[in-house]
Amino acid sequence: PFFKDATIDFAQLYVGAPAGLSWLYLVFGLVVLVGASNAVNLTDGLDGLAIGPVMTSAATYGVVAYLVGNVKFSEYLSLPYIEGAGELAIFSFAIVGAGLGFLWFNCHPAQIFMGDVGSLALGGALGAIAVFTKHEVLLVVVGGIFVVEAISVIMQTSWFKYTRRTSVDGVGRRIFLMAPIHHHFERKGWAESKVIVRFWIISVMLALIALSTLKLR
Repeated sequence: PFFKDATIDFAQLYVGAPAGLSWLYLVFGLVVLVGASNAVNLTDGLDGLAIGPVMTSAATYGVVAYLVGNVKFSEYLSLPYIEGAGELAIFSFAIVGAGLGFLWFNCHPAQIFMGDVGSLALGGALGAIAVFTKHEVLLVVVGGIFVVEAISVIMQTSWFKYTRRTSVDGVGRRIFLMAPIHHHFERKGWAESKVIVRFWIISVMLALIALSTLKLR
């Protein structure tokens, strides 16, 4: 996202890959989809926490989809032109609109809940849009909240298992008071609403940073 002409051709990295097809890219795309889907699922632990970053991410990718689907804008911003990608802007902003309607009833105290059906699907949708617009790496920036949530779980689980196996008393140790990390802040005494709003604020800031890379590169 921060470099003008930095692109990776997976077909060239994979020796013997057929023209126009690279199994390495298929694996990469699968990692993006599965990673985004599960990261959003891990974030969905407090009322309204996941849907806020989902909406900011979807709005950001709505802008990206429109730009890469427009010949003039993509050329001006040095973005890869992808024919038909502009249609994804409609889908992205539909997620934003649906998210606003959902948030009306999901804000604390929640009357309805997203559950795995919603969080996994929305995360997968964000990952798919990132792949279709060829802005997969940008998802790490705009979806930074999801990345941190997922990493906190990976760190907590890995460290607990390692220390339990290597410690004399056989008791595992923890890095955070509780994972995912939003529960860590709850354990430190933050009110649920404070955790949610602050994570929303960070998500908006990350979205602005992600959009700024379109011109900075």
